[in-house]
Amino acid sequence: MGGLPVRRHLPGWLGAVWLWPTLATLAVTGAGIGSAQPWRDELATWSAATRPLGDLARMAGTIDAATWPYYLFMHGWVTLCGDSPAALRLPSALAMAGTAGLAAALGARLLGRHAGLTGGLLFAALPGTSRYAQEARPYAFVALFAVLATLLLVRALERPGWRRWAGYAAAAAALGLAHLVALTLLAAHAAAVLAAGRTSSGAVPGTADRATHGAADRAIPGTADRRSRRPVWGWLLALLPAAVVLTPLVLLAAGQRGRQLDWVDQARPADLVALPGALTQSGAVGGLLLGLAALGAARSGRAGLLPAACLVLPVALVFLAGLAVPLWVPRYLFFVVPFACLLAGAALATAALPAALAVVLLAGLLGLPDQAALRHSHEWPRGALVDYRGAARVIDAGRRPGDVIVFSPRDGWLFTDLGIGYHLGDRQPRDALAVRGRDARGDYWADECPDPAACLAGARRVWLVVAGRRTDPVAAVPGAKGAALRDDGFAVERVWQRPGLTVALLTR
Repeated sequence: MGGLPVRRHLPGWLGAVWLWPTLATLAVTGAGIGSAQPWRDELATWSAATRPLGDLARMAGTIDAATWPYYLFMHGWVTLCGDSPAALRLPSALAMAGTAGLAAALGARLLGRHAGLTGGLLFAALPGTSRYAQEARPYAFVALFAVLATLLLVRALERPGWRRWAGYAAAAAALGLAHLVALTLLAAHAAAVLAAGRTSSGAVPGTADRATHGAADRAIPGTADRRSRRPVWGWLLALLPAAVVLTPLVLLAAGQRGRQLDWVDQARPADLVALPGALTQSGAVGGLLLGLAALGAARSGRAGLLPAACLVLPVALVFLAGLAVPLWVPRYLFFVVPFACLLAGAALATAALPAALAVVLLAGLLGLPDQAALRHSHEWPRGALVDYRGAARVIDAGRRPGDVIVFSPRDGWLFTDLGIGYHLGDRQPRDALAVRGRDARGDYWADECPDPAACLAGARRVWLVVAGRRTDPVAAVPGAKGAALRDDGFAVERVWQRPGLTVALLTR
């Protein structure tokens, strides 16, 4: 294939097909990794990871059980490395670099070195790769374990043995621990195992020439039948320990589905059309990737069946489930993107390496506006920035001893209190209405004082933070809390509007 000159010009470890995609991904995703302020999902990670272990364990029983293993990992990471935006995101960047390298190795094994190298470099250039590498959420790890499990499956099918199946079992369990939705990838693995059972060697179709094994099978009656059963049984036995590990997590997460995904709409056919752009964070780049992947699937024949199945089957299963239950969230499917890149690499493998790299460069250039935008805001759409940092700076600049703070609303997914708390830390004024914190509740919210007027009785200066841009922020506060701010002698001294938030200073 076209990758052979690479090995001649770059001898030794420099010629390793995984090296350059790994380094390219590190370089691209590391640029500006701390620029965008943490958005609401990352604030949830910070809130969970900074709790004592006992409170973190309590949280698993109330919300986000499916993400709890990642939170546990991040608890240890934050303890060692801190909670700055760059520190929170660095594990994701490293996982994404590992994903690129493993994808290149998988592509080289299935489709040739040229396809593996080009597919890995294309993955590094995608805005979506940077988006999820620069986010303190588990999606980069999901992609890492998805590609790792697939690579280990190929190895186990090529040369079965208990060590190889044990490695696959560990990777499959890690995949489920990273995100339960990613277990839909096992449907593609099942298809690969069944296809391997029909070959004379038991290996994934297209990985190598197995003529010698076929001759042996024809010479010994019944050998082919026995071989056809071995991959299936090996795969099923490998999944048993993963099932044991994941079953408690599945049961916990199933009980929390209504609360966890109450914001998710039912899937629609239009969502499938929008998926490439959503996963790559760019409509133009998503269209280019989809076209190249389709061309690569058509040209690669049997060798492309496994990456094609890893791309199509999880999407189809999640979409069909999303028609019945709230499950369709595009970022949950980011783990299929490396497989799309490998198919795109197969399409580019028919061209000379410089021409293939030119297409990778084109994808990078098409995604430049989105690369710049995601380093400004992680919200979607990009213009929907919630400027927690700007609001916190206003409060920090004007706070005095004895000040208190009030948030509205307190029960949604905007996390105004988490955002202000993250940026101010110990400098935040006392939360006057909080009577039971999120650690004690085991979720992301706080119980507020049932008599706001009494809880605000001794306050002379109140910082009010409300969602949205408000000219009269006090009027936007409902119920007894709003009445206490309006009727107990408070006057609005000044209002600051920041994207997505309004800060007001009330005095009396």
